[in-house]
Amino acid sequence: MSTEDEKLLKEAKKLPWDERLQHKNWKVRNDANIDLAALCDSITDPKDARLREFGPLFKKAVSDSNAPVQEKALDALLAFQRAADADVSRYAKEVCDAICAKCLTGRPKTVEKAQAAFLLWVELEASEVFLESMEKAVKNKVAKAVVPAIDVMFQALSEFGAKVVPPKKILKMLPELFDHPDQNVRASSKGLTLELCRWIGKEPVKSILFEKMRDTMKKELEAELANVSGIAKPTRKIRSEQEKELEEEAVPETTGASTSEVAVPDAPMEIDEYDLVDPVDILTPLEKSGFWDGVKATKWSERRDAVAELTKLASTKKIAPGDFNEVSRTLKKLVTDVNLAVAVEATQAIGNLAKGLRTHFSGNSRNLLPVLLEKLKEKKPTMSEALTQTLEAMHKSGCIALLDVIEDVRVAVKNKVPLVRSLTLNWVAFCIETSNKATVLKLHKEYVPICMECLNDSTPDVRDSSFSVLTAIAKMVGMKPLERSLEKLDDVRKKKLSDMIGSATDTVLSSGTVPTSSSGAATSAREVTDSSTMRRSAASMLSGKKPIHAAAPAKKSGPAKSTAKKTDGGPQSKASAAPEIEDVEPSEMSLEEIEERLNSVVKTETISQLKSTVWKERLEAIGMLKQDVENLTELDKSAELLVRLLCAVPGWNEKNVQVQQQVIEVITYIASTVKKFPKRCVVLCLLGISERVADIKTRAPAMKCLTAFCEAVGPGFVFERLYKIMKEHKNPKVLSEGILWMVSAVEDFGTSNLKLKDIIDFCKDTGLQSSAAATRNSTIKLIGMLHKFVGPDIKGFLSDVKPALLSALDAEYEKNPFEGAAAPPKRTVRALDTASSTSAASSDGLPREDISSKITPALLKNLGSPDWKLRLESIEAVNKIVEEAHKRIQPTGTVDLFTALRGRLNDSNKNLVMATLSSIGVLASAMGPSVEKSSKGILADVLKCIGDNKKHMRECTLTALDSWVAATQLDKMVPYIAVALGDQKSGSEGRKDLFDWLSKHVSKMSDPAEALPLLKPSASSLMDKSSEVRKAAETFMNEVLKICGQAAVAKNLRDLPSPTMAIVAERLKLSSVHEGISDSVKTVTTSMSLPSKGGLKNIKPGLNDRSSNVGKAASQSERSSSKGLCYYDLFSRLVTVSGII
Repeated sequence: MSTEDEKLLKEAKKLPWDERLQHKNWKVRNDANIDLAALCDSITDPKDARLREFGPLFKKAVSDSNAPVQEKALDALLAFQRAADADVSRYAKEVCDAICAKCLTGRPKTVEKAQAAFLLWVELEASEVFLESMEKAVKNKVAKAVVPAIDVMFQALSEFGAKVVPPKKILKMLPELFDHPDQNVRASSKGLTLELCRWIGKEPVKSILFEKMRDTMKKELEAELANVSGIAKPTRKIRSEQEKELEEEAVPETTGASTSEVAVPDAPMEIDEYDLVDPVDILTPLEKSGFWDGVKATKWSERRDAVAELTKLASTKKIAPGDFNEVSRTLKKLVTDVNLAVAVEATQAIGNLAKGLRTHFSGNSRNLLPVLLEKLKEKKPTMSEALTQTLEAMHKSGCIALLDVIEDVRVAVKNKVPLVRSLTLNWVAFCIETSNKATVLKLHKEYVPICMECLNDSTPDVRDSSFSVLTAIAKMVGMKPLERSLEKLDDVRKKKLSDMIGSATDTVLSSGTVPTSSSGAATSAREVTDSSTMRRSAASMLSGKKPIHAAAPAKKSGPAKSTAKKTDGGPQSKASAAPEIEDVEPSEMSLEEIEERLNSVVKTETISQLKSTVWKERLEAIGMLKQDVENLTELDKSAELLVRLLCAVPGWNEKNVQVQQQVIEVITYIASTVKKFPKRCVVLCLLGISERVADIKTRAPAMKCLTAFCEAVGPGFVFERLYKIMKEHKNPKVLSEGILWMVSAVEDFGTSNLKLKDIIDFCKDTGLQSSAAATRNSTIKLIGMLHKFVGPDIKGFLSDVKPALLSALDAEYEKNPFEGAAAPPKRTVRALDTASSTSAASSDGLPREDISSKITPALLKNLGSPDWKLRLESIEAVNKIVEEAHKRIQPTGTVDLFTALRGRLNDSNKNLVMATLSSIGVLASAMGPSVEKSSKGILADVLKCIGDNKKHMRECTLTALDSWVAATQLDKMVPYIAVALGDQKSGSEGRKDLFDWLSKHVSKMSDPAEALPLLKPSASSLMDKSSEVRKAAETFMNEVLKICGQAAVAKNLRDLPSPTMAIVAERLKLSSVHEGISDSVKTVTTSMSLPSKGGLKNIKPGLNDRSSNVGKAASQSERSSSKGLCYYDLFSRLVTVSGII
């Protein structure tokens, strides 16, 4: 420092603090901040007057335009915050706003200190101000400033907990962040959401946020939520709590032992979802909906629909208070409506209003209670269930207190209907069980006498309910309040009550937690606080953001082998018995060590020249090295060392293009020549090679090198490593050109060795979201190439991309039509991992989602609901679940779903049957071959729908069958179809449609012999009275004849009755069958004496002669069919004459 600067700084020290901190010379300002930080560190009294003087200075200090000065200003602020107490939080707003505006886009160290300052403001009990500043910060147009803001909210919540940092404001900020164009912001917002789940629970977060998310984000979060577990506990305390803790520690520990022994473990903090949401006004939309006219309508359906609109509006989590008196009076009348559906809907509306308004609905609830209790006499399950739920909701929401409704309960328990008495007491028991001890102590004097009186009721259910209330009271406040009352009971009832109370008490004791000391928890909290300098980012919560070196423990091959043997079990092939896990992360190795170990392979002069600063010498050296490598007989032993050498000298920072090209060629030669190329070598080279791909001068050899890597270690490993490199690289060409190479790699190797989910996610989240048009175009080409191998199913994973991109993708699909097995890979992988090859062989490529968690008991129950609208909504919900899973699902949990859907195939509402058929078809397409095992023979019920007289129903059935045959093949469906063809209930139109459908699909069967069981029911249809059925059956049987041959068909039809056989033979022109029939004719004619032609004419049928019936049948057959009836007529007459019929 010059003499002038020293003099300037010395003079400046005489100035007031505000002038020093705003001095025009940055060195003076810097020095002032250093002095201020030192002075604050020396202050020990948080009430020191100087701290109040310093507070207003930081607003401008942290906004300094000079980065080093700004950093020192933050140091001073941190020292000030540590020295002060909660009184200085008055300065928090202006300082936080200044930090948000100026510090979050600075140097990494500056950002880190800014975040520490925010957390100290939270510690100083200014969390509301902190969150207000964060609301401004997350709206910053620069994404670089948004991520630190999300991270600091994540850290504050993680360290202080949801009691200190209110989740409500954070929940409001998140929806906008989910749609942020920057992927880092989206990743951080997902991490913050997961942290919220740890504090307030998964369900509240889902219900508040999921409806505001895109389907893709929702799916990603669903997957991440599975990893959220454990109870969140704060690791840091606000300043006032720290002071209390110090005071408690200062108190002599005279009674400490007893309290620590009975201390219970920390329970999870309960957050009421009601407090997290904003109230919604429902009165205004209710007025507009025509509610008041609807409830007065004469038609019950109009009244029900009007109340249903109220129920829907009131289902919001929090309702804005208002004048609901008139609404309550109307609902009171509707609860007693003569139509059950209207009464149920009104009851549910009351329950929703109670949940949404809570204490604001207290007065109305008390007016409604007598009517609801009276209505308990209704025996219909739907009404009884609605009443129970509403009454319980009124109590849980705080609308009704038992102390306030004693008279209403007294009247209800004296009702002449026993059901009202018992259900009222059940409700009282529920209310007591869900109340606290203090409340029960106040009300037991009133309710115990009521219950004692009910113990003498003539109805057993009422007596049992009364016992339940007394048990609930005893469970809450003990036996003392019941002692006098028990004396009045006889021995039998006294024993029963004592047993019930005893069992309830045992249950409470058995479910209690073991007392533990709280000292351990406090210690751990202090330890965490001390080590809080290592702060996590919000994105670190995501499973995909875990560092790669987390898998390092797998280096030890011994335990890995033994574990594999244990898990794989006995009957495994040798190839998969004990695969050795390859260590893919390269260890550090110095250049000297590499040179020493390559001493016998590479000349010392060559390595020296590779280090030369003259590019011609380096070029000459790499040429010599290339010759040496090509002449090596045992290249495998030195492959990794040679690659390490080239990565070090000349290295990937080489500027000369010719040298670069030669280096890449040597590495390509090594990768394509050695028997086993280590994955560590690929990891060493990938970053450098991917950068060379971005350069047009080295692009061709670099792409060739990547292809050689794929042949050596498999494209799956290369792709997986490239995703991360390409995402994070600053050069956009690394991404765009790298994706173009991926297009050629997919074309060369196919998709069998790739994790399709990862590549699709990469395309969606990185490629298609890129601001560079070249990258988006490359990604579209890559997806088009995937379509060539995977097929149209890939479209389901990309349904939520922008419309413009969708149209571009459709055009690319047309250029690359699905070829499937007809598109064999051009290149093969020399050495595949056993695990990867196995999984590739057993999987059909695209991932399938487990939907078992979405097939809830409520959904299955609603599929069988008496309300057709609810049934329809449930069927549509099934379709939506499959749609959200991109129409590719696992069979897990679908057995119960198919059972529920089977019931809907017999629904009285035909529209629901058609909707069910559509859903079954969708499920079959989404599940693939596994649908056969999960469906439990539902196909038989589907085929019954073919007999419906409505054409639309039959078309829906055939559409479902189309989906089924695409999923499982026709071979598996034959047993069910054979039964349907022989079922007369199928109707002529149904059988005709089914034969036409079979004719289209039978030629595609993998094993034609599987179609033979369908011949006999088809043969019977050749004699059907409907000419259309006969024609369709004949067409189908001819198709079977083409694929199976005459011999197989004739053999299968030999057991048919002779008349039927004759018609089949004529229609199908079966020569072998003709011969069999002519033989049988000869046998018949020679074995009996036929009358003369004249005698045959003179035979007259008698009144009871069955031959007359045969004659009639023959004449009818002649009218219905002209071909082949000669055989039937011949057999009829011969059999008639012989007396067989």
